[in-house]
Amino acid sequence: MNDSVSRIAIVRLSALGDIVNTAVVLQIIHDYYPNTIIHWYVEEAFAPILKDHPLIDQVIAIPLKKMKKQKSLSLLRTTIQSLRIAQPYDQIIDAQGLLKSAIVASLLPGPVHGFDRNSAREGIASWFYQTTSTLPYEMNIIKRNVMVITQALDIPYSDALIEYKAPVFLVDPLLEVEKKIALVIGASWPSKCYPKEHFAVLCDLLPFPCHLIWGSQSEFQDAQWIAQHSTNAIITDKMSLPQLVSFIAHCELTIGNDTGPTHMAWAMNRPSITLFGPTTERMIYPTSINIGIKSPSIVDIYHINRNDFSIKQIEPQYIADKAITLL
Repeated sequence: MNDSVSRIAIVRLSALGDIVNTAVVLQIIHDYYPNTIIHWYVEEAFAPILKDHPLIDQVIAIPLKKMKKQKSLSLLRTTIQSLRIAQPYDQIIDAQGLLKSAIVASLLPGPVHGFDRNSAREGIASWFYQTTSTLPYEMNIIKRNVMVITQALDIPYSDALIEYKAPVFLVDPLLEVEKKIALVIGASWPSKCYPKEHFAVLCDLLPFPCHLIWGSQSEFQDAQWIAQHSTNAIITDKMSLPQLVSFIAHCELTIGNDTGPTHMAWAMNRPSITLFGPTTERMIYPTSINIGIKSPSIVDIYHINRNDFSIKQIEPQYIADKAITLL
């Protein structure tokens, strides 16, 4: 236990799943440095999931997507100025390893730590760091996220820090006793999505009502199709990120594609099955209640094939058998 007080900035802008998987480090930092002040710099769209987190003193939303969409120089200037005038930090950590995150980190006042050239997703990002960590890119993504931060802060690392974590986000308890399963049917790429036809079959194989989680109009249409072709499927209302965390925290099981909402189950210490096609199990931290099922395709994580639709080869019955074992 260390009683020193320090100011830390974590730069992890996106994506949702990576933010969820990185947030476990908050409790690790506070266990070792209980008086630490933590600021988290995040893409504006994902800020709500971190807002009001008890271990974060301030969430700073960076409107990168808005700047790109609007091509607004004034918004760019305002954002740069706000970063430069921040109160100095004792340590700034780029936990993403992309050029955009490295630039944001370098604009903040204070020393910056990140992945070295061979470890970062975009090697050029390492030019912006004063100190670096060597953590192979093929390493488990959650372990990488944690270790780049613990190394920056001289926190002794062990796998137990991850394996015995408390739930990453706080949620209110629910009075309802309904047993339910969450199905996360969308993802950022079409090839990461388990076919809706298979999801409909899977729903009818599972023992509890299956609640279909969706986030876009196309996903809502897929949810409608699944609900029309299964007697055990229910379409959820569209939820905010905090509502989604709470919902998944109260499900008996979450089954879904390799995407942020599926990873929330692991973060909340709830059972989950993540389905993989063009990506691999390195994207999750397997436990006795959090498992992955991979299609038979071979994946090169340095050159992801977004045309790999092999996820459709995973049989619904196989998923159902694993689900029933977890339940």
